[in-house]
Amino acid sequence: MKHVQLPVDYNTLTQPERRAVRERYAEVQGGACCHCHAPLDGEPAAEIRSESINLRLFPPHFLKYPVHLHHNHNTGMTIGAVHARCNAVLWQYHGE
Repeated sequence: MKHVQLPVDYNTLTQPERRAVRERYAEVQGGACCHCHAPLDGEPAAEIRSESINLRLFPPHFLKYPVHLHHNHNTGMTIGAVHARCNAVLWQYHGE
């Protein structure tokens, strides 16, 4: 999927395809989170780390995987690779 045309419909992807798309976004984004712009292999930006997350809103182990594939829940189209915590903030506070 290295040459996949982004964005793609998240809902049609298998788990291995989601991983490949997530890795492709990370490559296109220069290794940075598309939300907070901090490196994906590190911690989210300080303002994201300070946000309170209500873990009851998310599936168990939601934060277990450090990088998520952010997508539009209405259209299913992918947006980019984000830290797990950024994904939680986007959903909890911005409805994304």
